[in-house]
Amino acid sequence: MLDFEKTGGLVPAIVQDDESGQVLMLAYMNKEAWEKTLASGKAHYWSRSRKKLWLKGGTSGHIQEVRAIHVDCDQDTVLLKVHQVGGAACHEGYESCFYRKVEGGELITTATRVFDPKEVYK
Repeated sequence: MLDFEKTGGLVPAIVQDDESGQVLMLAYMNKEAWEKTLASGKAHYWSRSRKKLWLKGGTSGHIQEVRAIHVDCDQDTVLLKVHQVGGAACHEGYESCFYRKVEGGELITTATRVFDPKEVYK
């Protein structure tokens, strides 16, 4: 169903809120993450920095319940439409990882934190 070989074993996963349509994050899936996501209905990803599988929200409790999965025409990118438990997908405490925008050559924060990451990730 997905072509993991074409992309070196990892496919990008775009994550979108199933109700608002807001893009929450971009992550990567290997075959194991893909299979665990399909089996559990909860989003699993491959951490490129930690080099391990992770359940989104495994530490924070802010899991992503998968409501729909779409695969692109080349079968090498996934779009997950999710219900974001706890209202925040970003480990920095924001609803979306895309909480900043470029204005006048500077990064400007455009959102309000949903939670304090210092409290959640002790």
